[in-house]
Amino acid sequence: MKKAAVIGAGVMGTRICRHFLKAGYRVALVDRSDEALEKARDFLNSLGATVQFAIRLEALGDDWKDVEAVFEAVPERLELKHQVLRDLEDFFASETIIASNTSGLRTDDLIRGMTCPCRFLIAHFFNPADLIPAVEVVPGAQTREDVTDRMVRLLEASGKKVARLNTEVPGFIANRLQHAMLRECFHLIGSGVADAATIDLVTRYSIGVRLALIGPMLQRDLNGLDTHLNIAAYLYPELDTRQSPPDSLAAKVEAGELGRKTGQGFYAWDATLTQRMDEIERLLPQVIRLAAAAGEPEEDSTCLSG
Repeated sequence: MKKAAVIGAGVMGTRICRHFLKAGYRVALVDRSDEALEKARDFLNSLGATVQFAIRLEALGDDWKDVEAVFEAVPERLELKHQVLRDLEDFFASETIIASNTSGLRTDDLIRGMTCPCRFLIAHFFNPADLIPAVEVVPGAQTREDVTDRMVRLLEASGKKVARLNTEVPGFIANRLQHAMLRECFHLIGSGVADAATIDLVTRYSIGVRLALIGPMLQRDLNGLDTHLNIAAYLYPELDTRQSPPDSLAAKVEAGELGRKTGQGFYAWDATLTQRMDEIERLLPQVIRLAAAAGEPEEDSTCLSG
C-alpha cells in the first residue's frame, strides 16, 4: 500500500491526512502536541482507517522512511519550518519528496539550511484539503524536474487537480486572485457603497457561480474580449490600488474581531451561522461534482502562457 506522511496536526495537516486516507494510502501524522494529535485522532478515526500517530519522527520507525512524499503543514513561522525541513531530510529516504503546504512563503526562503533542496517543492492545498480538488505545485529553482513530475502524478492519482506553476511568485495563483478581489471588497465597504453581506450576495450569485463552472478566462471569451477591453479602459482607473492592508481590516484584528475563531468578524458567529457552515461543507462535494461535470476547456495552442 502507498504511504504518505504529514507533519503538523492542525486543521490543514489533519485534512491532508484525510484526503490520502480516502485515496487508499497508509498515513502517518506527526506533531509534538499530544492535544493536537488527540483532536486529529478523534477526527480521522471516524473513517475507519488506521493512522500512525507519533509525537516525533523517530517514533515512526524504519518502515516509514521510504514514503513517497512527506507534507510539512506546521504553522507559517519560517524558523519552525527550517527546523522541520532539516529533520525531514535526516529521517526520510533520499528519494522521498519533501513538500511544504505553505500558502505564501517562497522556496528560496524555505530551503535555507537544507542539504538537498533538489527534492523540495511547495504543494499548496486549500482548506478543507480533503474536499477542495485543486493543489498548487510550485517547484523552486533547485527542484529536480523529475521530483515535480512525481509529485504531480502522485496528487493526480490521489484525486487532486494540480495547478503546476511555471514561475514562482508571491501568493502563487489563488492568493493573488483572492487578495486582488478582497482589496476591492474592502474598498467598496470603506467607501460606503455596500456592506459585507451585500458584497457576499453579489459574489455568490453572480461571479461565484460562474467561476465555479468556467473560470475567469473562459468567461472573458464568452463575453467577448473586445467588450472586456472597452470596460477595462474606463473601469481600471477607478479600482483600488492601495499597497497596504486596509485600515478597516487592521481595526477589526486589533479589536479581536477575527471571525469564527473569536465569535465575531464581519458576521456574528452564533449557533445558526456555525450550523450553516457545517451544512455548506456537506454541500461542497455537490458543487465540486457540478464543476467537474462542466469539464475542462480544450487547451488552445495559440493561447499565451505566463
